[in-house]
Order: sequence, then structure tokens, then C-alpha cells
Amino acid sequence: MNLEDFRRSYRAGKLSRTDLAANPFEQFENWLQEMLTTDIADPTSMILATVGHDAMPEQRYVLLKKISSEGFVFFTDSHSRKGRDIAHNPNVGLLFPWHSFERQVRVTGSAQSLDRDQVEAYFHSRPLGSQVAAYTSLQSESIASRAELEQRYSANLASFEDRAPVPERWGGYLVLPSRFEFWQGGENRLHDRFEYNLEDGAWSIRRLQP
Repeated sequence: MNLEDFRRSYRAGKLSRTDLAANPFEQFENWLQEMLTTDIADPTSMILATVGHDAMPEQRYVLLKKISSEGFVFFTDSHSRKGRDIAHNPNVGLLFPWHSFERQVRVTGSAQSLDRDQVEAYFHSRPLGSQVAAYTSLQSESIASRAELEQRYSANLASFEDRAPVPERWGGYLVLPSRFEFWQGGENRLHDRFEYNLEDGAWSIRRLQP
């Protein structure tokens, strides 16, 4: 396999300055709504990038659970690698990779913990199986085998009738953006890129070269 020959042209669309909303949250919601009306897989999945004590970047998929005029919300184990990274350095990056539509959105900002009421309300909105999985798994910690994990999960599932207790380590985060980039693939690699930057409480927009 020669990876140098693996390429394709991007012809799904174009993005111009006149297409953009003045507010990046509105622009994001416009694009997200388009994704939600298609058969694209996991349109709310996003790559979360963090940097921890070792100064090494880490990335993983998480699911967007809410967007507001403040920012982007996701939930996870706060004792996991990403939770420990955020506790050390709240600066994070988000990437929405909508490959089928030759689009991506990058977000840079800082993450802050949600209050406990919000965390518990979301936790108990999840299916029982997902609640029990979160209760069972010490995310990012090592375990001897899959069998051990499944045994613990089965025992916990049998213990709870309709809801699992919310683990103390379970948390949620609000990412407060300071920068957005909207990317639309272009033919001959002449992609359209627009960056929003938060400056003195207002959003500025500029086109970036591909």
C-alpha cells in the first residue's frame, strides 16, 4: 500500500464570508442541525484534546450533550485521564469531524466543572445499563481482564432496580470557547477556512489560507 497515492478531491461545497452568521454559536448550530437531519454516524461526537502534567497532548472521542450561548457540555469520569488533565490545565480543544460532508469545526477554550445538580440530572437520564457501567468502571485505571469487568458489571446491575447511585467521580464540563474555526473542504486543496476570535467580548471573523 502506497499511502502517498491515497487521496481524493473535495467537492461537496464551498464556504464564503456571506454564508457565515455573526455569532459562531449560531453558525455551529446551523451546521449541526444540517448534520442531525442526515444519516451521518454520530454527528454529536467530538474529539477532546487535553494536556496534562507530563505536557503531552491526549485526544479521545466524547459526546456533546448540550450547547448554549456559553459553550459546549460533555460528561465523563472526572478521575479519568481527561478529568485529571483538565484539573491540571483547563485549556482544551474540541474537533467535530464531519467527514461525509467535508467539514470540520475546531473549538479552543477552557473547561469548567458543572454543578452537582446538573451532573446528577444527566446521569439519571441515561439508560440503566449506562448508569451501571459508569458506576462499575474506574475509567482509565488498569484491570486484569474483560471477564473481571463484566462480572462486576453484572453484580452491580443485579443490585439496582431502576437507577444506579451517581459516583462521586462522575462529573460534567462546560467548555467556554475563545476561538472557533469552520473548515469546508475545497477542490485542489483550496479549502475554505474561517476563524472566529473572541476579543474584548465580541467575535471577530477572518478568512485563513488553506
